[in-house]
Amino acid sequence: MPDPAPDVVTAFREHRAHLVAVGYRMTGSLADSEDAVQEAWLRLSRTGISEIRDLRAWLTTTVARLCLDRLRSAAVRREQHVGPWLPEPVVGGADPALDAVLQADDVRMAAMLVLERLTPPQRVAFVLHEALDLPFTEIADVLGCTEAAARQHASRARRVIADSPGPPPAPSTEAAEVLERFAAALATGDAGAVAATLHPEVVFVSDGGGVVRAARRPVSGADKVARLLVGLARKEGVLDGAPALVNGDPGWIVPGGDGARPAVVTAVAVRDGLVAGIYGVLDPSKLRP
Repeated sequence: MPDPAPDVVTAFREHRAHLVAVGYRMTGSLADSEDAVQEAWLRLSRTGISEIRDLRAWLTTTVARLCLDRLRSAAVRREQHVGPWLPEPVVGGADPALDAVLQADDVRMAAMLVLERLTPPQRVAFVLHEALDLPFTEIADVLGCTEAAARQHASRARRVIADSPGPPPAPSTEAAEVLERFAAALATGDAGAVAATLHPEVVFVSDGGGVVRAARRPVSGADKVARLLVGLARKEGVLDGAPALVNGDPGWIVPGGDGARPAVVTAVAVRDGLVAGIYGVLDPSKLRP
């Protein structure tokens, strides 16, 4: 196949960050997102932009179709996943090309976990309509269904999300202050002091993928989570890391033993001036160098 024309390359590069962000919201996997975007590029290079009326819409729906296939395959893999599943973390500033992913509130860990409760068609319909404002005629084409069915998928997704809302994003200054108080309490080793910085309904989720030791179930409640965190801080050292922006929320990164890849990437959700969610990714397959 001959090299694509320079205008095709330039046009695609203008939309690449947007496409990765779309794919990530649909799959929770940067690897799957980037694979879908690469496949969309190959299809574009074979088609040429002269035959496409709206390039951004064409690329978006192409990536959406590819992600729908990946979502269906992922549903099987996640049934076999050991322990809680968390999306691949996106760290702000680590790669400028990925910072566009963090522009949307619905990529925060808590929000991504709510999206996991949707069926693949519901998730695709919801992201395309609610987040990207695509018309249902185009969504129906992506899903291979009628427009009425596409509307129904999106409606059911909205009901699921309305029944399980995650904490709203906290202002960055508030979140930083909460995380600082939390870290100071944790440094004392006093479970009571730590519990005082946690929301009564706080949840702790860790994803080791069956490869790295992690809690096999989410832990809920301020007292339980505080005792667990104090124990982890004493034994594992998995809470001693550098501050970072993770999926748009404050968090930290603990370096791995070889220094090439993180050992843990953690995001923290804040609600009412307290830590409401702690999400730690330990699975090496989800942690990038």
